Amino acid sequence: MLPLQERVPLKNSLQKLSDVLVLSLLSLLAYRLISLHRHAHIWLIAFTCESWFTFVWLLYMNAKWTRVTYKTFPQHLSEIYHDLPAVDVFVTTADPTLEPPIITANTVLSLLAVEYPFHKLSCYVSDDAASPITFYSLVESAKFAKLWVPFCKKHNVRVRAPSVYFSTEPQPSHSLSSDYMREWRRIKDEYEELIRRIETANEDQILPRVADGSKDFLKTERGDHPSMVEVIWENKEGSEDGVPHLIYVAREKRPKHSHQYKAGAMNVLTRVSGVMTNAPFILNVDCDMFANNPEVVLHGMCLLLGVDDEVFSGFAQAPQQFYGALKDDPFGNQLVVLSKKIMPGLQGLQGPYYVGTGCFHRRKVIYGSPPGPPSIEKRGNLSCEELEMIYGNSLEFVESALQITSGYGKGLPANLSSRVEAAKKVADCAYEFNTSCGREIGWFYGSITEDNVTGLRIHSMGWRSISMTPEPPAFLGCAPTGGPASLTQFKRWVTGLVEILLSRRNPILAVMEEKLMLRQCLAYLLIHVWPLRSVFELCYALIPAYCLLADSAFLPKASELGFLVPMALFLIYNVYTLTEYFQYGLSIRAWWNNQRMQRIYAQTSWLLGFFSALLKILGFSETIFEVSRKDQPKPTDVTGAEDPGRFTFDSSPVFVSGTAVMLINLIALVVGSMRVLWQAEAGELGPGIGEFVCSAWVLLSFWPFVRGLVGRGSYGIPWSVIFKAAVPVCFFLQMCRNA
Repeated sequence: MLPLQERVPLKNSLQKLSDVLVLSLLSLLAYRLISLHRHAHIWLIAFTCESWFTFVWLLYMNAKWTRVTYKTFPQHLSEIYHDLPAVDVFVTTADPTLEPPIITANTVLSLLAVEYPFHKLSCYVSDDAASPITFYSLVESAKFAKLWVPFCKKHNVRVRAPSVYFSTEPQPSHSLSSDYMREWRRIKDEYEELIRRIETANEDQILPRVADGSKDFLKTERGDHPSMVEVIWENKEGSEDGVPHLIYVAREKRPKHSHQYKAGAMNVLTRVSGVMTNAPFILNVDCDMFANNPEVVLHGMCLLLGVDDEVFSGFAQAPQQFYGALKDDPFGNQLVVLSKKIMPGLQGLQGPYYVGTGCFHRRKVIYGSPPGPPSIEKRGNLSCEELEMIYGNSLEFVESALQITSGYGKGLPANLSSRVEAAKKVADCAYEFNTSCGREIGWFYGSITEDNVTGLRIHSMGWRSISMTPEPPAFLGCAPTGGPASLTQFKRWVTGLVEILLSRRNPILAVMEEKLMLRQCLAYLLIHVWPLRSVFELCYALIPAYCLLADSAFLPKASELGFLVPMALFLIYNVYTLTEYFQYGLSIRAWWNNQRMQRIYAQTSWLLGFFSALLKILGFSETIFEVSRKDQPKPTDVTGAEDPGRFTFDSSPVFVSGTAVMLINLIALVVGSMRVLWQAEAGELGPGIGEFVCSAWVLLSFWPFVRGLVGRGSYGIPWSVIFKAAVPVCFFLQMCRNA
């Protein structure tokens, strides 16, 4: 039988040798250990930090050493499966201001036009803001889809997000007929009209029109409204050449009810789709991640169907990649090298993490089915009361869930309109009371990084995941730009990781009590220790400044033989990481941007996220889910700035620690230089060159903050942030004075 996929191990002997070479860090630890008795407490602090960095490097080695990739052969699907399984597509959006509806519309249009039998696809859009403008944009997009989808099929359009496709003119060639060009211009004019209607939509003007489709919008407030489920377009004929179903979902919101952030929205989509179409496979994407590869669903099916044992493909995850990304990754959030190194390495373990978007799921896995034969004997014989305790009191949803978990769910036939009332019921905010939702089935609660904790749960059950890396990339999105948006995103991630690490769902307990492999546990710890890394990174960034201010040392003098150990390690590590960037065609500037931003993120976003989560766990505050701004890529676009690659600031607390670190090292370099000049005249030995180099390196890493001291507008650090940063700076200076 023709294969649907091929597992390809990647040779990486040279990388393993390089990884071991970087472990010369152990020699620095050994040198410190034997020298501790001759030095002050600052050496002990440095030894502790360097021991932590060694541990993190070992975690990286574990995640990178068993590298595997998969090739898929979608052309073989039709020869093996004459009736492909149905797929429900979930698109989530939460704020029409931070996530403009035109971006959501492009994502939806790209998904409606993928190469897959259209009568087997259903697209559900979750609007957590219950915005009439978002609903209106989807209604208008459905009208445009009736032109766009046939056009893509007829001319084999490769990029099916209209915003990208129409961003360039077709290159003149003899193969382009005049009929094609006329049709191209006509469709482009229609798309530009769609943009105009969406971007100029006024809620007061469109409310009467959208109310014709949903009277609930007339009594809607963002945080207080009933559940709304509207079938915007239904492919009633079941035609393979039509347009897939498009369904709008706004779950019920009430002020005093916990809505569980994105995880709650995903669980509502799961139940709504369960009673309406009940496809055995689910694809979920964020509103800004358009389908870049028209065969993306076919590639996903190759990975989920083309295995002898389903355990090897609980879900198929595409790496996050970006369209229109800024050159040289000035904000260090495109994660190109991390993705290309870590994901193939995880593939050799239990599989890649679930990252919350661009992922194909088996619905039965989401319902908590363990690997192995269908669990009909486990849940099929339960009483009605017991089934309600698991799935809730909707008979339609219970029946659909039993179909899936028992292995005979094929998806429901058309006639969606007759199921809208059942869908509204399972979208009510009180539906989950006294059920297993969020604990045993569905997306897990308890962390705002619902993707990580849900993926961890799936791996802990014994399932494996698989990486989807077709060419061209499956999905492309937009990376946050500007300082506030970039730091906010990392703060949200780290806050959620702390919540997982300090809960009973952490990977260490999953190894001991469930079926998570030890090496997969270490791979999870690689990102779960980000919050803890912030503390060690901050301490290590302040050590050279402390030494310059307190006339101390944490490194051997340049005249000592031991100085060669940290110097060699510094050079080896930087050459190693630079080589990784060259390996993937990236520039020295991209390498430096990622190096400095890693320092900035660690000592700002990660640090604030760590303490925010601790305060939440201790009951002193509540976690706030902060949506990252999504913008269409434009040459001069970043929160009103003229230079999109330049770091921007606002009055957020996330900038306080970074400003303090910058000021401390700036003061330390000035004071240390003056002390050296004075001690040289007095014939005394001042701070070593190592401390000056390290402090200068920290200051260079925080150069955007140095520029922010003299910048104006969004490029300048607000005075409120500087005043707040002055408090820890004064405390640190006093501590150095008393040392």
